Amino acid sequence: MAGKDAKADKEKGQVDGDSPPTLILEIKTPSGENWGQIIASAKEFKTGSTGFYANGKVTNPNTGARYQLGANIILIGSKK
Repeated sequence: MAGKDAKADKEKGQVDGDSPPTLILEIKTPSGENWGQIIASAKEFKTGSTGFYANGKVTNPNTGARYQLGANIILIGSKK
């Protein structure tokens, strides 16, 4: 019956009531050099999933080259 319960939970769409309205994403090299940070805002996606979405730009501190960044952070099991 575990399969049936798992299916029922999936159909409900999981919610994390303790998640903050925003997250800060820091972009660093493996050695710890900071390239910047962007803010991820809570969002409900068109698929019915919930999570966070972020976009922005970070800069290579050594060369000044700029990079565009986009990220989706989806709550596993949140798709309705």
